[in-house]
Amino acid sequence: MGANISGAVVGGDDSGPSLRPRLDDIPESCAALILAQLNPPEICRLARLNRSFRSASSADFIWESKLPSDYKFIMEKVLLADVTLKNLQKKQLYARLCRPNPFDGGSKEIWLDKNTGGVCLSISSKALTITGIDDRRYWNHISTEESRYPTVAYLQQTWWLEVDGELEFQFPAGTYSLFFRLQLGKSSKRLGRWVCNTEHVHGWDIKPVQFQLTTSDGQHAVSRCHLGSPGIWVLYHVGDFVVKKSNALTKISFSLTQINCTHTKGGLCVDAALIYPSSVGKEAKSCS
Repeated sequence: MGANISGAVVGGDDSGPSLRPRLDDIPESCAALILAQLNPPEICRLARLNRSFRSASSADFIWESKLPSDYKFIMEKVLLADVTLKNLQKKQLYARLCRPNPFDGGSKEIWLDKNTGGVCLSISSKALTITGIDDRRYWNHISTEESRYPTVAYLQQTWWLEVDGELEFQFPAGTYSLFFRLQLGKSSKRLGRWVCNTEHVHGWDIKPVQFQLTTSDGQHAVSRCHLGSPGIWVLYHVGDFVVKKSNALTKISFSLTQINCTHTKGGLCVDAALIYPSSVGKEAKSCS
């Protein structure tokens, strides 16, 4: 008889509710500890399970751990203490920083990779030093909808190609990859579609372009390749660098050159330089 009573209490019957634990019975504090071990997309998926997980998913301590170690530097120094950021919950701040955030007069952007919280940066062609950029015989800034920025730099023709950039930033510790986003050909919109004119593309198959980066702590990388794939935006890998101290400023200098004056080259669009955590950069390059 005792066994029958015990079975009825645990399993429930038609006349009363089951006493077996349900997902809804998990305390919010326990749900929060579970969520803290997951990445942001997983947190958002579990938040849809029930009220406990939904409430727990907004806990500041969860999202504080997902934000990069330098997020206060980004808020105060890069985004100039944007007042709209100060009163946000950490979850809202994470979502806001995952969007492109322009700075330095709109010539650069910073955002977080939504899956990892890694810091990503973009430096527009207007923030780069381009030899001859003010001479309309060689270069122009052309409007586009294929970039993060309103314009890209377009090279009609030159003997001497030299594009230099520089950035000083407080990166979280880790390995980063730097790319140039380039396209052979000039895009324009016709009948509502973007088409690429490759009429002036020439000279890139004769000698390779050299990419180079150096850091303030002595790291150096050089790569060379011929530019190709007319009509397609390509991320060209300049090199990688390692940040060991999260609280230190790292200065990066980088360049794109083809200064062999035995031939002209032209028909090149320069969009931007991009810096990604290396794991994110591999994915970005495969999608370019």
